[in-house]
Amino acid sequence: MFSNARTSQVLTALASQPGERLTVRDIMSVLQDRAFAVLVVLLGLPNCLPMPPPIPLVCGLLLALVAIQIVFGRPTPWLPQALLNRSLAQTDVERAVGRAMPAFRRLERVSRPRMTFLDTPIAMRLMGAVILILALGLLFAPPFVGQIPLGLAVCLVGLGLVERDGLVVLGGLAIGTVGLTLSLGFIYAIFSGIALL
Repeated sequence: MFSNARTSQVLTALASQPGERLTVRDIMSVLQDRAFAVLVVLLGLPNCLPMPPPIPLVCGLLLALVAIQIVFGRPTPWLPQALLNRSLAQTDVERAVGRAMPAFRRLERVSRPRMTFLDTPIAMRLMGAVILILALGLLFAPPFVGQIPLGLAVCLVGLGLVERDGLVVLGGLAIGTVGLTLSLGFIYAIFSGIALL
């Protein structure tokens, strides 16, 4: 169904589901063949704004779970039953999609399938390893604002995968390098401080 759909079309389908509540299982069934890439975007989005702990930690752990499955070449994501049964109010889903839609549509105007060698199974496994590294960076990011570059990087990588645009993926990787450098600097500062005690 979604093999050639744009990100905005996938999200519109998600926001138009019937009922008052939407379970994570329902969301996964709507996403279909885009499930991995859109999950990456959704887990990156909360970290694009200043967020208190433990949001970056939770997003990082879930992102790592998704990334490991990409590395091992799973066709569809596996999530714990307890998480699949969790639900969101449909109005909250509609509101979140409505807020994200303008940014996605702006990206779609300039995005197109490019550098499609990144869309091969081997390249996808390599991307899974990269996403895993970004997820680990989120776990150790400086609190409140330190996760923002990594959140942007994760979103761009996910969007690039959804849109099959290798240039957007590479842009995400460039921002991710900055974010990882900040996280490593934060870790180094903590250990240096401990060593001086």
